[in-house]
Amino acid sequence: MGAQITRDFAGEPVIFVGVLKGASVFLSDLARQVELDATFDFIGVSSYGNGTRSSGEVRLTKDLDQSIGQRNVILVEDILDTGLTLNYLKKLLSAHQPKALRLAALLDKPARRLEPVEADYVGFKIPDQFVVGYGMDCAERYRNLPDICILNEPLTTS
Repeated sequence: MGAQITRDFAGEPVIFVGVLKGASVFLSDLARQVELDATFDFIGVSSYGNGTRSSGEVRLTKDLDQSIGQRNVILVEDILDTGLTLNYLKKLLSAHQPKALRLAALLDKPARRLEPVEADYVGFKIPDQFVVGYGMDCAERYRNLPDICILNEPLTTS
């Protein structure tokens, strides 16, 4: 994926915009594979709360720290699921008039799509199972797992 981004932007600078918190680990690994002048920014949204199903409402929790106007932007997300969050973010970021806006998703779960959206760069397509680890969570737990794991157990509080 990093090599493809490097080819697509052919020496132009890019800004990676990571969707907090889940995409932070993926963004870090992806950026190291891109051979371009690159900077990072982060945006925060919430649609899951403490459950394993999207609430259907997307809420902005942290805005960008820098301008993306006339810049090459790669929006980095951990998982493309219902499409609600990514469509919301695409509209929000497009309003800033970036030079280019591309979407990179580590995982794509097309079976859950409610709104049409496709990523420009996808790591893996996965079935409709709830995954955690490698930055992804359930109620803020499991982010630190080194691998992507399927959450089969009901969430218990400790």
